[in-house]
Amino acid sequence: MASLWQRIASPLQRWPILHRLALQLVVAGTVLVGCGVVYWWIEPHTPTLPDGLWLAFVTASTLGYGDLIPSTHASRMFSVFVVLLGFGVLSFVTAAIAATFVESQERRMEREILHDLHRQVKALHTELESLREEMRRR
Repeated sequence: MASLWQRIASPLQRWPILHRLALQLVVAGTVLVGCGVVYWWIEPHTPTLPDGLWLAFVTASTLGYGDLIPSTHASRMFSVFVVLLGFGVLSFVTAAIAATFVESQERRMEREILHDLHRQVKALHTELESLREEMRRR
């Protein structure tokens, strides 16, 4: 089991963006399971936990298939919360994915700038050495 965890955690440690994205997905999954449990508890038309989880997923993703719908006032009010939570989670995950692309492009640009800077410093160092040699000869 430790080997499996090391295989999963190793890329996450090398890429902090992936670490944040994985953490966000774990939190989103945990919140979705929690919402499913609440639906299972307060909604009479969800007799099983999988039904509660399905209702939470459909509500959070704003799909609304209509096979299970909130029927009590408490579950309808909770649905408003779940929809807003779904918007928030979707926004965070989308932002993390976009940040991955932006950060990788920024890193590539930084490498190019540093490579160019090192080349210029090396050229200046060579020119300085040649000027020192010329000064010694005089």
